[in-house]
Amino acid sequence: MHVPDGFINAPVSLATGVVAAGAVAVSLRGARRELDERTAPLAGLVAAFIFAVQMLNFPVAAGTSGHLLGGALAAILVGPYTGVLCVSVVLLMQGILFADGGLTALGVNITVMAVVTTVVAYAVFRGLVKLLPKKRRSITVSAFIAAVLSVPAAAAAFTLVYAIGGTTDVPIGQVLTAMVGVHILIGIGEAAITALTVGAVIAVRPDLVYGARGLTVPLKLRVNGELVDAPAAEPVPVAARSHRKVWLAGLATSLVLAGFVSFYASASPDGLEKVAADKGIDKKTEDHATADSPLADYGIEGLTNSRLSGGLAGVIGVGVTVVAGTGVFWAVRRRRTSDSSPASVSDVPANENV
Repeated sequence: MHVPDGFINAPVSLATGVVAAGAVAVSLRGARRELDERTAPLAGLVAAFIFAVQMLNFPVAAGTSGHLLGGALAAILVGPYTGVLCVSVVLLMQGILFADGGLTALGVNITVMAVVTTVVAYAVFRGLVKLLPKKRRSITVSAFIAAVLSVPAAAAAFTLVYAIGGTTDVPIGQVLTAMVGVHILIGIGEAAITALTVGAVIAVRPDLVYGARGLTVPLKLRVNGELVDAPAAEPVPVAARSHRKVWLAGLATSLVLAGFVSFYASASPDGLEKVAADKGIDKKTEDHATADSPLADYGIEGLTNSRLSGGLAGVIGVGVTVVAGTGVFWAVRRRRTSDSSPASVSDVPANENV
């Protein structure tokens, strides 16, 4: 659903850029409450994993494909504020290095693909977690439903932006129907990837999943005929447990997906591209500002072997994204440490919930 340059006019592109910048600023502050020495590098890994999986377009209908947006996955794994930043880092790397998603449309893409998906997904997820039994299965079920709903929500958000600032005169009702319809199908694929990934991490390290915090139900004891909370058990020192194996496994998986599996991705246009071609939205598409990038279109300039070219581009993308993402999140974590000094006690959050 990467919006290219030329779909949205300059004033609305600028306005969504302001919205996106504000959302990123808020997320930078909110992420301080979510990140620590364990989760900062894992957040960088989540960004790299989303980059890799976004290269894997899967068929959803005749002549149409879809790919992961990642907002739901990031929000559940590392928190909603950090999730917005994860997807934003991915979009920035894709726009600058791979000419994927317009640079003037970067604000639109961050607003639609990072902010809307993360906010909708996490709101649905938290609501379901409160209603369902506190079990691991409830987390994966909630993740699936949240991811399903986040994708058509993003499609509707794009349609709203296009209704305000679209560069072609097309029936908005038809665009909305087509966008939401195809992205419901894409949402099912997004939900399957999200639920499987969240479930896999919970199976080995539930302490690393932000959305799984507070899974356990307090033990009750009957005293004088009344139920009271039992004394809290000694906490398990999860901070002392190394997350290196999880990080290395996640990085290896991302490299394999981007460097090898991506060759077998569907070549059909994604949902937005298909709707744009069918409805005439793409009549004023502009050339990308970095179309001459040596990594444009996820290939290595001058390398004629398409399998090798795409694979190397994917590996480079994963590497750059994990480095950039980890750097951002580590800097945010260090800022949190600084703000948590005695002179800034008022900035320390009262609890871990958003």
